[in-house]
Amino acid sequence: MLLTEWLMVNVFFAVAVYLWPDRMFEPEWRLWILVNVSYIPIAIYNNRRNDSTLRSEQFDRILLRTIGNIGFHAMAFMALVALFSLGSPGLRFYLTYYGMLTAAMVIWAIAYTRILKNIRRRGFNYVKVVIVGTNSTAQRLHEAMISDSGYGYKVLGFFDREHHEQFNGCYCGLTADLPQFVKDNNVDQIYYTISGDSDKLTHIVKIADDNVIDFLYVPQISRYIPLDFQINSINTVPVLTLRHNPLKKTFNRFIKRSFDLCISSVFLVFYPLIYIPIAIVIKLTSPGPVYFIQQRTGYKGKEFGCIKFRTMHVNVDADKVQATENDPRKTPFGDFLRRTNLDELPQFINVFKGEMSIVGPRPHMLKHTEEYSKIISQYMVRHFVKPGITGWAQVNGYRGITDEVWKMERRVEHDVWYIEHWTSLLDLKIIARTTLNLFRRDKNAF
Repeated sequence: MLLTEWLMVNVFFAVAVYLWPDRMFEPEWRLWILVNVSYIPIAIYNNRRNDSTLRSEQFDRILLRTIGNIGFHAMAFMALVALFSLGSPGLRFYLTYYGMLTAAMVIWAIAYTRILKNIRRRGFNYVKVVIVGTNSTAQRLHEAMISDSGYGYKVLGFFDREHHEQFNGCYCGLTADLPQFVKDNNVDQIYYTISGDSDKLTHIVKIADDNVIDFLYVPQISRYIPLDFQINSINTVPVLTLRHNPLKKTFNRFIKRSFDLCISSVFLVFYPLIYIPIAIVIKLTSPGPVYFIQQRTGYKGKEFGCIKFRTMHVNVDADKVQATENDPRKTPFGDFLRRTNLDELPQFINVFKGEMSIVGPRPHMLKHTEEYSKIISQYMVRHFVKPGITGWAQVNGYRGITDEVWKMERRVEHDVWYIEHWTSLLDLKIIARTTLNLFRRDKNAF
């Protein structure tokens, strides 16, 4: 994999030099050195990745890692060119070189992954594994390993301190039988899933060390704990962080806020063209203000005034009762605004003020927060990030009235997934899907 990527780095650089000879600077041999030096950190990083992690790595992770590697190479190469004052090859050269390199490496990543999985499915490039323990963690590990034969795990069986009659897996014996078994079967890896017995753990580690076998410890963690947990430490004490939130990082928040400010600023410049005609019709069709400002739960549970175009007659239930499809409180023009989502456009003001983001969990009225936080365990997790005009739940069909608890549960699940998997690319994907949905009839838009 690394060898092919290195060849691509050099081959496409040569092609770019050939295509744009007038853009190059002298002497060219220094550029070849810098191109290769820029790849060294990427090779070191990829080479340090754990084989057990790589075997089951999902395709989207491989794709993001590939694109990230190219981005790092581009920054490193351009920085080195500037550092050594070798001039600039020009934007067209960089676009040509990295455009070709990105396309080629992405195609290669797809091909390499598929080729490797096919090789493993044919019985090659596998690792022989034994699992110590017959508990639920051991069984879940076994299920994960055999869920895709392309991972290349050949599970030989289970060992435990004692035999459990109710265990239905391939039980190979007591842990006392393990040393002879690993020698007779050329075992590559031992996965240990038993907790609370340090002496037994030390004994199994010694067996692995004596037979030059990889030892991997599998903690007994509930299936309901998020998979993206992180292990850190305070001095020498390990600490498990269960809730992964990329937007806790200052740089990520800066990127998201910069995007929000840029888009909301441009929108608000042209906002009067939208506001004036809508405001006139609202005033002509029903008495009351143009805006409906509702207190909703925002970032870290703080209240804020969510701004919308008023779509209903002024009523005392506006902050308590959700709109229904044939709600008599709606005005005819208000019904049009809601179905076309035009009523949400003033929330770009909230985005500009920093109370909301363009993409994020939709903010709920205070009454909903009070009710659902008591019956849905992860409900308040959605407030770890700023609420959004649109979100992952909305583009997946979970929007509108939540007259049944399961609807809110599905919405919360999607919101939490978004928080734990946030990337700028995911935000762009949600915006694109939201834009497409504007041209489709949404049965939940009322």
